[in-house]
Amino acid sequence: MILPTPRAIQLTALAAPVGLALGVLKPAAWIVAPVWIGALLLLIVADALLARSPDKGGVAMPATLNVGEEVRLHDDGHAAAIDGPLERIAPGTYRAVRRGRATLTRVWRRRAGPMGLAWRQTSAKAEASSVILPDIRPVRDQGMRQFLNSVTSGQRIRRDHGDGQDFQVLTEFQPGMERRAIDWKASARHAALLAREFHTERDNMIVFAIDAGRSMSDPVGDLPRVDRAVSAALLAAFVALKSGDRVRLFSFGARPQVDSGSVTGARGFAALHRAAADIEYGTEESNYTLGLVTLDTKLDRRALIVLFTEFTDPTSAELMLAAAARMLKRHRLLFVLLRDTELEAMRDAVPDKADDLVRANVAHMLLRDRAIVIERLRRMGVEVIETVADAMALSLVERYVSHRERGK
Repeated sequence: MILPTPRAIQLTALAAPVGLALGVLKPAAWIVAPVWIGALLLLIVADALLARSPDKGGVAMPATLNVGEEVRLHDDGHAAAIDGPLERIAPGTYRAVRRGRATLTRVWRRRAGPMGLAWRQTSAKAEASSVILPDIRPVRDQGMRQFLNSVTSGQRIRRDHGDGQDFQVLTEFQPGMERRAIDWKASARHAALLAREFHTERDNMIVFAIDAGRSMSDPVGDLPRVDRAVSAALLAAFVALKSGDRVRLFSFGARPQVDSGSVTGARGFAALHRAAADIEYGTEESNYTLGLVTLDTKLDRRALIVLFTEFTDPTSAELMLAAAARMLKRHRLLFVLLRDTELEAMRDAVPDKADDLVRANVAHMLLRDRAIVIERLRRMGVEVIETVADAMALSLVERYVSHRERGK
């Protein structure tokens, strides 16, 4: 295919004012304009014939990208049609704007002629894709520092002994130990304060279940809730895998979505990271019953289920509570919720007019209903983490470490 370059278009457009000016000054000279255009057309064709064939390469899709990462996919002599969460920010340069899969569907290649008046262009279908993964780099280093501090402090996870459930040995009570570890009968027999040490269990089953329904797609700050949940889940999963536990990533919205299966070992983290890219941004209400029942059927042993969710109305809250009650018969539940700082700001703002009072009153009622649901969860035996967005990941890691060291 032959296409004119911007230079050829500008020279062709110049024929109109030149022809008009000559027609006013000397009417017989109007013929210069069509001659000009005809000559340019001949030069464009000649330039295209002299142009070399376009290169066949030029577009390469990386296997993975992190959200927010920029990448240059092609030079100025190429163009590409890309479906998915890549946003073009400059010629050939794109930014990954959200999780998902970006697919290259067609490539255009062109080369300009020696006079710069024409491009010789070819196009072809393409089949390549990049997986856009959640970016956990901002919290990964801090989380690992926290984990390593827990390992070396003597009061957190130990390789062979700790605060689990399997009794290992009696030892002299030391400052910093918990009082519940004291064996009063043994202390009375030996006339010394003795404490029980327990073997820290390994191979626990941890399931990170992410609600990807409509409410979780709403943004908190500059990111949707579901993206914040995914980042927190991956960080905690990495720590759990390093600790020797089994981890599973599961998501659901109106219907079940992603199930990574059970993975073990630090190498299994790559499978979780890739699975997280396929968690969708839901536009429908979450079906807690279908999602959690499906998850329950996939689990063949008791597990700690960490559920990232959000509820916005009494109906969805009741369905969530009913589903949680069924899951508690076999598993432990930990709910992770983001504090609604926007509603809190409306409630606490100093009103300037009547509309502000109405907003503050509505915000107060919504937050009250939310607090009631959270209290009902806790009375059922469900643990709840409610935290601000920036503290979610590290709060979850700390709670996981606490669970594991106590063998809960």
